[in-house]
Order: sequence, then C-alpha cells, then structure tokens
Amino acid sequence: MKKIILALIILLSFNFSFAQDSNEKLTITFKDQNLVTAIKTIESSTSYKFYFDPTWIESNKILISENFNNATIDEILNKLLAKTDLNYVVLKNKVILTLNNTIHEKLPGNFFTDAPPETVNDQNDDSENPIFYKQLDTLSNYSVTKKSAVVFIGKENKDITKKNFTLTGTIKNEETGKPEPNIFLKVKNKNISTSTDLDGHYSLQLPRGVNVVEIKSLSHKEITKTVIVYDNGNLDIDINEKSNQLDEVVIKKKGQKTTETVISGLVSIDIEGMKNVPLILGERDILKVATTFPGIKTTGEGSAGFNVRGGKEDQNLILLDNAVLYNPQHFLGFFSAINPYTAKKADIYKGSIPADFGGRLSSVFDITTKNGNPEKFSGEGAIGPVTSNLSFGLPIQKNKSSILFGARATYSDWILKTLDDENLKNSQAGFYDGILKYNNAINKNNNLEATLYYSHDRFSVSSDSIYKYSNRLASVKWDHTFSKRHKSALLFTNSEYKFNIDYDTDDINSFDFGYKINESQLQLKFNYAFNEKHNFSYGIASKLYNISPGYQHPTNPNATLVPTDIAKEKALESAVYFGDNYKLSEKLLVDLGVRYSFYASLGESDVNFYQEGLPLNDATVIRTEHYGNNEVVKTYGGFEPRLAARYFFAEDFSIKASYDMTRQYIHLLSSNVTQSPTDTWKLSDANVKPQSAQQVSLGLYKNLKDEEYELSLEGYYKRSKNILDYKVGAQLLLNENVETELLQGEGKAYGIEFLVKKQVGKLNGWIGYTYSRSLIKLDSQFNEEKVNGGKYFASNFDKPHDFSAVLNYKFTKRYSFSTNFLYQTGRPITFPIGTYNYGGAEYTLYSDRNKYRIPDYIRLDIGINIEGNHKIKKLAHSFWNISVFNVLGRNNPYSIYFVTDPSGKVKGYKTSIFSIPVPSITYNFKF
Repeated sequence: MKKIILALIILLSFNFSFAQDSNEKLTITFKDQNLVTAIKTIESSTSYKFYFDPTWIESNKILISENFNNATIDEILNKLLAKTDLNYVVLKNKVILTLNNTIHEKLPGNFFTDAPPETVNDQNDDSENPIFYKQLDTLSNYSVTKKSAVVFIGKENKDITKKNFTLTGTIKNEETGKPEPNIFLKVKNKNISTSTDLDGHYSLQLPRGVNVVEIKSLSHKEITKTVIVYDNGNLDIDINEKSNQLDEVVIKKKGQKTTETVISGLVSIDIEGMKNVPLILGERDILKVATTFPGIKTTGEGSAGFNVRGGKEDQNLILLDNAVLYNPQHFLGFFSAINPYTAKKADIYKGSIPADFGGRLSSVFDITTKNGNPEKFSGEGAIGPVTSNLSFGLPIQKNKSSILFGARATYSDWILKTLDDENLKNSQAGFYDGILKYNNAINKNNNLEATLYYSHDRFSVSSDSIYKYSNRLASVKWDHTFSKRHKSALLFTNSEYKFNIDYDTDDINSFDFGYKINESQLQLKFNYAFNEKHNFSYGIASKLYNISPGYQHPTNPNATLVPTDIAKEKALESAVYFGDNYKLSEKLLVDLGVRYSFYASLGESDVNFYQEGLPLNDATVIRTEHYGNNEVVKTYGGFEPRLAARYFFAEDFSIKASYDMTRQYIHLLSSNVTQSPTDTWKLSDANVKPQSAQQVSLGLYKNLKDEEYELSLEGYYKRSKNILDYKVGAQLLLNENVETELLQGEGKAYGIEFLVKKQVGKLNGWIGYTYSRSLIKLDSQFNEEKVNGGKYFASNFDKPHDFSAVLNYKFTKRYSFSTNFLYQTGRPITFPIGTYNYGGAEYTLYSDRNKYRIPDYIRLDIGINIEGNHKIKKLAHSFWNISVFNVLGRNNPYSIYFVTDPSGKVKGYKTSIFSIPVPSITYNFKF
C-alpha cells in the first residue's frame, strides 16, 4: 500500500506531465527473452529507465518473441505486460511498474475528505479507473483487513467494463496438503457465498473492488482474506484443523446442497458415516446402505441386484472410477464388491440424470475412489468375523504423485472346514478383491489418474461343481485445464465380467461351462464456465461391446456331450451430449441437457429373420443371413432430452422438477427372480429392440434449524418400452435362438418418497418411507406371447410400502449406539391354485403371474460403536463395532416354493437366509 501512495506522490510531483518523447517511435526485437531480459534490452537500446520490485517478475517464465517496428513505448509495454499482473506509467524517460494497481491520473473529488467509505459507491463509479477506498489501512470500519495481507487478483485495466469477476481456487489442509471439501466461504456484507466440492474446489462471483472473504468450518480455524478483485483469477487457500470432530464438517453443506442444486433424486452416501450402520457380519457396505434410502430396493436378503424407482436390476449403471462394474456383489449378494475403505464418494442419480451419463434407464451409481496420501504413508483396515480389509496410500513424489492400494479377502473356507457337517465341510465359499490407483498432479493444468480393479468369487455347495465369477476393470483419466473457465477430461475404461462352472463327477458327464462380457469405452468431456449465468458441459463417448454368450465343453475325453459354442455378439454404442446449467435468477436455476445416442449391432453373426405377423419360434424362421466381421447388422438411436429446474421459495426451501428420457441397448437375461452370478447379458440386435423410458419427477426440499434437519418429499412417474421378460419355461442358457424365448412389453412405475435426515447432535441418522408401484404389461395378438391377458400386473420387485430408519445416538465422543430398522411389503409370487387333467395326466394349475405375495419383510439390527481415544500422536486410531443382525430373529422368507408329495398334495415351503440373530464384532483401525 505504501508503494501505491509513493507512486501517487511521484505522479503529483511531475504534475501529471508526460515526456514529450512518450510518443517516440521505437524499433526493437525480442527473441525468446524473459521479461527481465526484455526490460534490460529496452533500457540498453533507449533512454528509458525502469523502476520496479524484482520479486514481481522473477517467477515469470513467459518467453517473449516479438518484433516492433516504429512502435511507441506504450504499444511495446502493453504487449509485454499483457499476460502479467503488472501495470505501468511513463513519466518522461522513467517507466514505473506497479503490481495489480495502476497509478491514477485523476482522483475522485472527495478522495481527501473524511467521508466514510460506505458513502462511496465504488462499484458504480463512472470513472475509467475507480480507486477503492476500502483498501486503505486507515479505515477503522474495515480493520478486519489488518488481520491478513491484502490479496490482489488481476490488474486494473481501464478498458474492462465488467462489474463482476470469477474467483476460483482450492482449499487444502495446511498440514496434510489434502483438499478440504465442504468448506463454507462467505463475502462479508454481501449476499455471496459458496462451498468447496469434494475435491476442495470453489468458485465465487465477486464484484470489482475490495471483498472480505470469510472461510468457515466447524472443524477448522476460521480465517479471513481481503481480496481486491480487478479480473478473473485464482486463489488457493490453506487452512488448519481445530479439535472439533471431523464428521460435523459435512452436515451444513449437505443440507445446503440438497436445497440449492438443480438435481432431484440424488442420494449421496456418507462414506465415513457408514461405520455407524449395523449390517450383516459387521461389514461396511456402500450398496447395502444405499438400499435404506427411499426409492432403492432389493428383492430380498442375498439379492445381487437393485431396483431403483420400479426399474429392473439391469437398468442401473454402476461405475467405479468411470468404469462399468457388471456384478457389484460378493457371496451371491451378501457383501458388496466395492471396498469401502478405498471409496471417496458415492452419488446415486435416480431422478434427474446428467446428460453425460447414458446407457441405462433407472439410475447411475457413480462411485469414486480415494487418491493415495501425497504427504506420507497412511492407511486403514478392519478385521471381522468373516473378512479382513486393508488399504494404504503413500507418496511417490511428495505433494505431486501418490499410489493407493486396497485389498480384501474372506477366510470362510477355513471356517467351513472346522464344521462337523460333512456336506458343509466339503463345501467352498470365498472371495477377494483388490484395487490399485495411481495419481499424478503433473502441473497446475494437468492431472493423471489410473485405476486397476479385480474381484474373484468361488463357491461350491456340492463336491462335484465349482462356481467362479470375477470382475476386472481398468480406467485412465487425464484432466486438463485450458483456462480457469474451460476444463476437459479424457477417459479410457475397460470392463470385463465372466463366470465359469466346473462340473466334475469323474465320469463322462463332466463339463466346463462359461460366459464373458467385455467392453471398452473412450470419452472426452468438457466443462466451460461461460459466465455467471451459463455453465456448459459437452462431450462425446464411444463404447465397444464384445460378448461370448456361452460355451459348454466336455472335460472327459470319453464324454458323449457335444461341445457347444454360442456365436459371439458385438456392438458399438456412441453418444454426444450438451448441457447448460443456466442461472435465470437468484431463485431459478435450470439444467438443460440433450444426449443423442447411436447404436450399431455388428457382425460376424448369423441372423434369423422370422415371418411377419407370426410369433417368433423355430417354426417361423424364413431365412438366415450371414454378416461379416464388423458389418452392421442393425442400427438404433435417438435423442434423450434432459430437463431439470430448481426454484427457491426461501434460502432453505426449494422445489425441483425434472424430465428425463433414456435409452438402453443391453439387457440382462435371468431365469431367477433376482439377479445372480450366472445371469447373462444380451445386446440389442435385429430381433431384440432397445429399451427406453421417460420419467417426470417433482420434489419439495426443506432445511430446518440452521441446516440441522433435512427434509425432502419427491414424487415420480415413469413409462418404459420394450422391457424384457420371458415365456413360461424359457431356456436362456446356451440357446442359439434366444430371441424366441423373450417377450418385450411396456412398464410403468410411480411413487412418492419421503426422507428426513439429521446429521448433527447426539442423535443423528435418517428415516425414509416410500409408497411405489412397479407394473409391467406383456400383450400380443398371440396367446403364447401374452401374460395375464395382456393387462398390467405387478413386477417381481413391486413392493408398495418401504420404511427404513437408520439412527445413531452418541453417548460420548467415543461411545454410540446404532439401529437399523426395515419394513417392506412382501414381493409378488405366483401360486398353484388347483390341478387339472389333460391327456390322462394331472397337471398343476397356477394363478395369474405375480398375483399373490410372500409375507412382509421386517428386520431390526443393532450395533454398539466404541472408538479409541482421540490423541493426535499415536500409532493408530481404532474403532470397535459390535452388532447383531436380525436381532428379533424373524424368519423373513426369501422365497416360497411348492412340491407335490407322494399323496398328490401340493405343499408350500418358505426359504429364508437368516432366521436367527447373527452377532458379529469388527475391529477397525486407521493410521
């Protein structure tokens, strides 16, 4: 500040008289010179002398190559200083450089008066270069600025007429160097605020001039920055932790995010808070926790799939670091295949889906893993009754590159061998998974991430067959920043899922059966913050599918079994998208998006064509055509518009509405009620059409008691086309003409979801309730393709009432008690209702499909959480979890099956997974 005043005095002493040679024409050449050298060249070639602080330009790495011919000193300096924060004034043969500020030729009329700064409207001054009174240290009303150094952003420029500029940056922990999410930033005496995202980034729209920015967090020391803004710019901030509990940092932001964002139907899982949710065998499970939120269900215990807002299991896109995870479950659905100790965030889109996601109808599970610690070696893990888990991160190049490793395995095989039951003793059941992630902050404009993941399961319930299935995925992401407003991401991913069954009876019936799906995708994404009203996103993606539908090979050389190999499937799915997050006003925010997807089924394949007007079966095939490798067999495509809007009734009360259209070109074939590891995926082709859906939703969102409570009420209605179902007794595996077993119909789903969350205080958690229906209609002019008379009937996962309560009570900072209560309507089922005779034989008569229901599902879990002491300097921080799953011992039926006894009577039997309380104890540690 003293330098600015000194420059003003110098300016006045010269009586604002510029040298008569300031318009002197100069001829000078610069070739690959830095700014310091360029200034010395001017001084040595002319009579001009420069005055400046060398520290202002020592870090400037820009090389100058310019040729000036008959140019004025102003023209030369404007070119040299264009990409710096330096201004200048020429006084006779003296050139005075200033940092950020400029020396003013004309002062405001009341500059030397005692008028308080509030009387001066510095934002509406009509002068070319207004002086900002608030930057003077003598103003006692703004003494807060004395607590921190003044930060200048950009430089004064009389040609800039904009009144507002964008300030961006990253807030990091000063000790660890890690980005800090959910830090609140507010501009004092102005209605301007924001919060950092999960990567610690923030963006503020600030008026020109002096702004006092307050950085607040419940778990960090509050700091204040006095920022004088002349242009768009970047300001990174380091903050220090307080002794407060870390879990309270997130709460206020989450409430604000729910009401402020335009996205409806978004579920964000609190990864750290999952430790307080009691689940089976004490395992932390992202996907199991997700099912406690409204609109997300499973068909029952041990189910590997999810049903989101009335959608089928295959209508969910599950992404792990942008790569598709086809089977996200271990142990046939008892455990998640996603390691919770390596997860950073998990967002589930079940309402409005952003335009950059596509390929599924119902939801997107977007799960991102952590980066390794760039500062030091650190990690965490757990030891449970069935599994153990360990993850750690370490720097490769400090504060620049790091690596994260996570592994999990079960020792259930060892447990089974200790049992007395011979059948169980000879059984096998086990899984493991591992993840490796590399991160490199190459420079401020480029960042590279690479992830490798693998999971493997094996189980055998008899001594003659072993089931195996595995996931493998790889992803590479390169983030590039073109400018502070324009960013991009280039992604390459590859995913593979396969299963295998070894049936070994030591006789001629032994065989090996297997299936595999592989996909590779390349994406290019852009984000452009055009101005304070428009934020554009756009990009392109292309995905190649390769499927081996199945094979069965005899393993005994004397086998009579004929080897079978189903022809491979291949397809290319591409898309372009564009979105605009448009801020119409402070109250109204609209997200406009459009996606166009194109799909091509490719050869090499033999395609059956069926007689028109007749049902698809082997008898109606009229010809078979052969398509060569990569030859286009059939194409589909279309626009997928997305529209979402949010309107503020008040700062803590908003309404949101959305409309989404989605298309899906891949289908899951399953002969079970729920998804299983032996299900196969089928691509759309000449005989199987792609699925499509349209969904509208409307919701009210309210925060109470300074964001302590978060309430939401959402309703939705969804219509679907070409939903896949099956004929009675369909043969799906190893069927060369599987389209003859399939039915495609219409679906509709609707519901209302209520959620209340409390995440601060001694009592915290959430309560959710959903009333919903999921219906399907399979109608045709042919009876063999018609179900229930062609009328709508309940789908397999239609559960009208769904109530859940996840609550945690903190007795102290170290001790807490948790409960997890669930109630769900029983899922639909088809019952035998009588018998009939035909051709001299007696057959069972069944009801309409899914006319009845199994008993309702009720379960209560409890847990006690014991944390170690909170001393900062200790080798590891520990956490004990003691829980009881199904503490009521309720025999919840998973399914009901029927058998005919020797007397001819049909009897029904219930099957359940856990019919008794299941206790567990888990030790968690963090270092």
